Amino acid sequence: MRLGMINSAWEQHGVGLVDGLKKTKELGFDCVDIFEDPMEPGADERIATIKQTCDELELPIISVVGVSVGLVDFNPSVQRFHVERCKRYLDMGATFGAKNYLLVIGEYIWQKEVILPEEQWKFAVDNCRAIGDYAGERDLEIVIELEPFHMSLVNTIGEMDRFLTDVDNPAVKANIDISHMLLSDSPPESLASLRGRAGHVHISDCDGKVHGDLPPGRGVVPFEGYMQAIKDLEFDGAISLELEYAPDPSQIVEWVTEAYSATDRLMSAIDLRN
Repeated sequence: MRLGMINSAWEQHGVGLVDGLKKTKELGFDCVDIFEDPMEPGADERIATIKQTCDELELPIISVVGVSVGLVDFNPSVQRFHVERCKRYLDMGATFGAKNYLLVIGEYIWQKEVILPEEQWKFAVDNCRAIGDYAGERDLEIVIELEPFHMSLVNTIGEMDRFLTDVDNPAVKANIDISHMLLSDSPPESLASLRGRAGHVHISDCDGKVHGDLPPGRGVVPFEGYMQAIKDLEFDGAISLELEYAPDPSQIVEWVTEAYSATDRLMSAIDLRN
């Protein structure tokens, strides 16, 4: 597997788009994931800049990352808009030569009130199947994020298994977020249910209670068991660092460097990085 990071860690902390990509390469990362909304003003120019920069750096783009709350909205017109928006992410991914679209399905407003949970589940299943077809036509995958919140749509490995089974589309797979697995009480051995259906990995540390996005080693996540379980799945993917909230933006380079070194050690210990 390759070691990457989500580029939003840089821009959220004052490092410019191009400088962040250059620093990613300079630190030794094998690849990068891109957090960019293709429907924002100026997106076409930024997308062109990202592609040109990554091509020049020989820094492969593995994943494009986005949240699509409206896929589970009860208004059909809202769903249709978000399906089209997801397709724009996939078009962007195809432009980059990416492997997948990391999709967060809107778990942050999943309250299971007013709209029957079964209906929202069906909305998500049907819409992910539709955009999965679009992804497959472009030789891309969609990887679904597990969010460790009580009211999330997909909040355990068991629910991920059920969701992927219901979607039943080979282009729709799971993103394995190690920290989220710990927070959702999903042990390493539960990953066996995702054999043949895992497409990407996020890694960060936490305090065992809430989202942390910390460099590995700064929290309580027992990474070794999870890393071995990921290796046992034998899929060709990337492990990407998720570092969204550095405590001191002025030290973001040191923060990313620490996370890179810690993750490289974890991967090297079991011969996981190639």
